[in-house]
Amino acid sequence: METYIAFLRAVNVGGRTVKMDRLRELFAELGLEGVRTYIQSGNVFFRTAETDRAALGARIEAALEAGLGYPVPVMLRTVEEVEALLALDPFAAVEVTEDERLCVLFLSEPLPEEVTAALPVASPKGDWEMIGATAGAAFVVMHVRNGRLNSNPATAFPTSYRGQATSRFFHTTAKIAAAARKG
Repeated sequence: METYIAFLRAVNVGGRTVKMDRLRELFAELGLEGVRTYIQSGNVFFRTAETDRAALGARIEAALEAGLGYPVPVMLRTVEEVEALLALDPFAAVEVTEDERLCVLFLSEPLPEEVTAALPVASPKGDWEMIGATAGAAFVVMHVRNGRLNSNPATAFPTSYRGQATSRFFHTTAKIAAAARKG
């Protein structure tokens, strides 16, 4: 049995409110075991013996769309994969201030070569800097302006990018991995 973390996009943002007990119910209805959620931003832990991750992700996305009435992209990662991502310490060289937030964008597809070859890249307004990436994640320093995070780093992706992304703060990602590990 593998323990997965499902990072869900479009949950409890933009007026789409989902109760965590409803999410747990939808995942349990799929026969997934030990279903738990962590905070209200769409992080679901579960165990399964299924080995086809693409098919599993598609099955979860279909169930969420049927159960919630709108598409919810799902980025599946094992606990070990998230821990390995954290161990990269991608923000080690960043001098963090109170006006910066460190974010991980979990990707459904690797970024195109033209994006990764150009890293680091910053937004034209200086709202964020994408400082690195792996096949499954991008690492972004967000800059708080007037008390807000105003821009979406996914705007750095070319229109040809057909994948999806969902972001989590780096420190929250560490907490998510620790909570999933306690399983």
